[in-house]
Amino acid sequence: MKEHMDINRILLRAERSVAFESPDHNVPWGTRLDNSRNLRFNEKLARLYSPDRERPVSVLDLGCSGGGFVRSLLNAGFFAMGLEGSDYSFVRKRAEWRTIPEHLFTCDISKKFRIVQNNDAQEAPVHFDVVTAWEVVEHLAERELDQLTDNVQTHLAEDGLWIMSVSSEDDMVNGVNLHQTVKPADWWIHFFAERGLHHLPSMVDYFNTQFVRGPKYGALHSFHLVLSPSADKNPAPPREGLTERLYDRWLGSAIQRRLSRWIVGPTDL
Repeated sequence: MKEHMDINRILLRAERSVAFESPDHNVPWGTRLDNSRNLRFNEKLARLYSPDRERPVSVLDLGCSGGGFVRSLLNAGFFAMGLEGSDYSFVRKRAEWRTIPEHLFTCDISKKFRIVQNNDAQEAPVHFDVVTAWEVVEHLAERELDQLTDNVQTHLAEDGLWIMSVSSEDDMVNGVNLHQTVKPADWWIHFFAERGLHHLPSMVDYFNTQFVRGPKYGALHSFHLVLSPSADKNPAPPREGLTERLYDRWLGSAIQRRLSRWIVGPTDL
């Protein structure tokens, strides 16, 4: 049985607490501005994992920026933690670093880290049902991806999922390319498959554009991957009717956003 999570007993053992060499730290952009969330994604994630289970679904968000996604999960009854490579938001107490600091940590995810739970002087490794990385992996250099993958595999439950959005284009800010590994989807699928993490297109279809980041949310040249270390042990995507499928396509679309702003003003959709 998977361990019960107690944030007061959680410890982060990180080789490096801040990614000092990362362009994102030295030329802060997303870490300075982003605070993404999507309540519909949370709903679909909760439905994917049986709502009558005894313990909350646990999520580790890599590259959590302002922590908005982590806080939205906590508000929905999940257990959630976020790791951010830059200390920009931590130092300034920006966004949710001011409201849920015990759930947000700075950590260079390209170096070895371990999350453990201290139980009566014994440290047990923490495993998460879901690991997320919203437009994060392309920010690492190719030589750093093996360590990142090892970190995720160490913390992913046997039936867990690694859900991510990945940009396939450069991101130039003040003359610096923040995207250090720019590759097409097939390259990433092959890279992870060689390391025991297999892409599940059926899961991408289940979320049906309702992710925290991606083409619908400003990153036009991006795509989604849902990776699993053991596909036969993952929960099966719930069956959905045509109305739900159409609603997912509508929610967050350009037309829906324009109508929402016209009727009720700006929203967080």
